[in-house]
Amino acid sequence: MAEALLRRRLEAAGIPARVHSAGLLPGGRPATADGVAVMAARGLDTSAHVSRQLTRDLVAGADLVIGMAREHVREAVVLEPAALGRSFTLKELVDLAERAGPRRAGEDLAAWLARLAPGRDQRRLVGAGHDPAYDVADPIGRGRAAYETTADELEALLDRLVDAAFAPVTKEPTR
Repeated sequence: MAEALLRRRLEAAGIPARVHSAGLLPGGRPATADGVAVMAARGLDTSAHVSRQLTRDLVAGADLVIGMAREHVREAVVLEPAALGRSFTLKELVDLAERAGPRRAGEDLAAWLARLAPGRDQRRLVGAGHDPAYDVADPIGRGRAAYETTADELEALLDRLVDAAFAPVTKEPTR
């Protein structure tokens, strides 16, 4: 769901980006019926989606890795330790972005992500179980209403992320 929602949001903003999703389980699984239905109601066709497993190559080739949960970020960094500075949970990234401020004129994504680092508490990425401050709840097996709730949360978070990280940058005032 996050992949489809982010891709649409970036396309609507005119931002060229490659958006891919991967998870921790073996790939090859279709999207759930509830997930497909919820996305269809939002005008997105995810019926052909097939999951894929996170790999070192995927992480190494990504400019930004966004996990839905801390376990996703931990696995990305285990696979590719150099990715720590560009791997975040969605909630963590949005929180840090809003505290640090949006990208500045001429600031590339890597520099902006480095600017977020001082506010990061990496210890919070360790731990078991769901942490509502960092993790988006997985709706699998919880019915369509849970998918609706998750899709609403993802849309709101992704809108905030795109506004901070990818919104058109205006020229900074001259003095």
